[in-house]
Amino acid sequence: MTTLLWIIAMIFVLGAMAYLRVSLLSTTIAAAIVLVVGSTLDIIGVITWIVFLVIALPLNIKSFRQNFISRPLIKVYRGIMPEMSSTEKEAIEAGTTWWEADLFAGNPNWSKLHNYPKARLTADEQAFIDGPVEEVCKMLNQHEVSHVLGDLPQDVWQFLKDHGFFAMIIKKKYGGLEYSAYAQSCVLQKLAGVSSELASTVGVPNSLGPGELLQHYGTKEQQDHYLPRLAQGLEVPCFALTSPEAGSDAGSIPDFGVVCKGEFQGEEVLGMKLTWNKRYITLAPVATVLGLAFKLRDPDHLLGDKEELGITCALIPTDIPGVETGRRHFPLNCMFQNGPTRGNEVFVPLSFIIGGPEMAGQGWRMLVECLSVGRGITLPSNSAGGVKTAAVATGAYARIRRQFKLPIGKLEGIEEPMARLGGNAYLMDAVATLTTTAIDLGEKPSVVSAIVKFHLTDRMQKCVIDAMDIHGGKGVCLGPNNYLGRGYQAAPIAITVEGANILTRSMIIYGQGAIRCHPYVLAEMESAFDTDANRGLANFDAAIFGHIGFATSNFIRSFWMGLTSSRFSNSPYSDKTKRYYQQMNRFSANLALLSDLAMATLGGNLKRKERISARLGDLLSQLYLTSATLKRYEDDGRLTEDLPLVQWAVEDSLYKLQDSLDDLLNNFPMGLGIALRAVIFPFGRPIKRPSDVLDHKVAKIMQTPCASRDRLGKGQFWTASEFNAVGIQEQTFKDILAAEPLYDKVCKAAGKRLPFMWLDKVAAEGKALGVLSDSEIALLERAEIGRLKSINVDDFDTDELRAQLAPKAKQEKAA
Repeated sequence: MTTLLWIIAMIFVLGAMAYLRVSLLSTTIAAAIVLVVGSTLDIIGVITWIVFLVIALPLNIKSFRQNFISRPLIKVYRGIMPEMSSTEKEAIEAGTTWWEADLFAGNPNWSKLHNYPKARLTADEQAFIDGPVEEVCKMLNQHEVSHVLGDLPQDVWQFLKDHGFFAMIIKKKYGGLEYSAYAQSCVLQKLAGVSSELASTVGVPNSLGPGELLQHYGTKEQQDHYLPRLAQGLEVPCFALTSPEAGSDAGSIPDFGVVCKGEFQGEEVLGMKLTWNKRYITLAPVATVLGLAFKLRDPDHLLGDKEELGITCALIPTDIPGVETGRRHFPLNCMFQNGPTRGNEVFVPLSFIIGGPEMAGQGWRMLVECLSVGRGITLPSNSAGGVKTAAVATGAYARIRRQFKLPIGKLEGIEEPMARLGGNAYLMDAVATLTTTAIDLGEKPSVVSAIVKFHLTDRMQKCVIDAMDIHGGKGVCLGPNNYLGRGYQAAPIAITVEGANILTRSMIIYGQGAIRCHPYVLAEMESAFDTDANRGLANFDAAIFGHIGFATSNFIRSFWMGLTSSRFSNSPYSDKTKRYYQQMNRFSANLALLSDLAMATLGGNLKRKERISARLGDLLSQLYLTSATLKRYEDDGRLTEDLPLVQWAVEDSLYKLQDSLDDLLNNFPMGLGIALRAVIFPFGRPIKRPSDVLDHKVAKIMQTPCASRDRLGKGQFWTASEFNAVGIQEQTFKDILAAEPLYDKVCKAAGKRLPFMWLDKVAAEGKALGVLSDSEIALLERAEIGRLKSINVDDFDTDELRAQLAPKAKQEKAA
C-alpha cells in the first residue's frame, strides 16, 4: 500500500510540474525529492536511482544533450520538414502575433486580455462620425444608386472628397485625418448600415492601397507629391493585385515588367516596360493613380546580377498612354466602382516603384505586411455594421409586423433566427473592436486579420439570410423601402474578396497560425536550417526540448481538464462567465496538444491536409471570437442586462468550436482520434448550443426599447431622414409601442376587441368615445402611416423596371 501511495505521489508531482510548466531542472529536483522520500521509507532501491540518473543527467547537462540527443534529432527534423521558400518565409514572418498566440499556447493569461486598453474615439473622431458621416448617410438614396444611377451620385462623391473620407489613414502632416483603426471601423460600420457601395468606396482607399503603401515604404518625393493630393481628393487611388490567372494565389501573378531604357516625357531614362491584365479592382474605373503589383525582370542586368527581381509595386498615373481603365464589372447588382485594368508594354521610369528602385522585388513583403492591417479593418467592419443595422431593424420589424393576432417576434419560430442576429451583432462588433485595438497598439496581426475576415464575412452572410427569412416578402421585393435586399445580393462579394473564404479557412488561418503562434515551431525551423551549424544546434536544442515540455504540459492539462471539466482551472471572475473562461482554458490546451500531434504525424504534409488545418484553425478562431466577446463585456462594465447577448455569443462560438474539434478527432491522422477522444472528451461533449430560453431573452431585447438594444445598434444611422427606411421604421417601432396602450383604452371603452390595424380608424373611434386626447389621436394616425410603410413593399410601373439602353445602344437600335 505504501509503495502504491508513493507511485501515486510521484505521478502527481510530475503531472503537477508539467501542468504548471516549471523548468526541466525544477522538475528533476522535485522528482529527486520524491525519490529521497521513497529511499527513506525503503520503498525504492539503487536500481530506481540508476534509472533516474541515466534519464535525468543527460537531459540536464546541456553539452551532452546537444551533441548526443539534439544533433541526431536535427538531422531527422530536416528530413521531415522541408526548408521554407523565400515567399513562404516572407508570408509567415509578415506582421506580428498578439493575443492569438496566448490562445494557441494552451494557457491563456486572462489578465493580459482585460488589461488591453478599451477602444475610444477622440473628440475629433466622434465629431466626424456625428457630422460628415451622419450627413453623407442622409444624402444617399440607395435605390437611386442601385437602380437609377449605377453609381454614387456626384454630390456624394464630391462630399467624400471634400471631407477627407479617403484620407482617414493619411497623416495630418500631409493633410489627412490620421484616425485610429477603431475610428475607421466605426465610420465604416455606420456607412455599411446604409449602403455597401458607400462603405466599399470609402473602405478601399483606407486599407490596402497607395496611401497605406506610400506611408510605409514610399520615398519622400512620392509621399510629398501623392499623399497631400490623396488627402484632398485630387487623386482617386486603386490597387491592382488580382489577375484572372492568379486570384487567391497572389504570388503567382503573371503580370510582369522588364527593366530597360526608354523615353519618358521627352527624356531617355532607365525604366520598365509593364504588361498587365487585372480584374476585380475596386475604384479602377474612376482611379487617377493605379497601384500595380507585377513581377519585375532585369534580363540585361541593368540593376545588378539578379535577373528575376520578384514581385514589385509601383504607382502608375492612369492618364499615361497605354493604361486602360474605365470599364466596369457588375458584381451582383452592387454598384460600387469595380473593374479591369490593362496595359501592354507601358513604359514608366523606375522612380514609379513605391520606395524607389531599391524596393524592386520587395513587393510581396510590402503587400503581406500591409494586407493584414487592411484585412483586419475594412471587411470585418463592413460586415459588423451591416449585421448591427439588420439586427436592430429586424427587431423593430418583428414587433411591428403581426400575424395570427401577434407581433411575429413573439413566435418561437421567429425567435430562433432573431437570436442568431442579435447574438452575432454583439459578437461581431466586439471582434471588430478588439482587432482594431491590436492595430492601434502597433500590431500587424496577420493571423487575427485572417480569422476576422473569414468569420465575420461568413457570419454576416448567414445573418442576412436570417433577416431575409424573417422579413419574407418585405425582403424579397426590391425598392426604396427595402433595406435588406441589396445587402443580401452583395454578401457573397465579401466572402470572395481579399482572400476567398475557402482558402482563408483551409490554408491561411492555421497555415500562418501554427507556425507564427506556436512558441517553438518557428524557432525549430529557423535553427534547423541555420547556416551557422553551432548556433543552429544550440537554438534547436533549446527549441526542441522546450517543445517537448510544452507538448507534455498540454497533454496533462488536456487530460486533467477533461476529467474535471476544467472546473479547477483559473478564471478572472466568479460570476456567470466563470465557466466560459474555464472551458476556454480547456480548449486552448486541446488546440495546443492537437497541433503538436498533427505536426508530428504529418510533418510538412500538414499544409496539404487542408481539412485538418481548417478544423485546427476553427479552434483558434472560435477562441478568439469568444475572447473578444468577453473583452467587450468587461469593457462595457459587465452590465448584467447585456448578459443574454454575451451568453448567446459565447455559447454559440464554443459549440461551433466543439463541432470542429469533434470532426477533427473523427478524422485525425494515423487513427489517433479514438485515443485522443478518451483524453479530450472522457465524458462526452461538454458544450450545449444556446437554449430556447436564451434565444427568447435575446429576441426580447431586440424588440424592446432599452439600453441593451441601444448598445447593440450603437453608432449606426438611425435618423428618420427621407431616404433612411430603417430610421423611419425605428420611429414607427416606438410609435407602435406607444400606441398599444391607447389601442387597449379604445377597445375597453368600445366594449369589443378591435383588430390591431387601421389605427387611424381606432383613433377616430377613440375620439368619438371621448377617451383620447388630440395628441393621442395624432400618435395613432402617425403610427398607422408608419405601420403601413413598414409592412408594405414597393411597386413600379413596368417601364421603370426595363433595363435602360446606353446612348450608343439606343442609336444602333434606332438605326
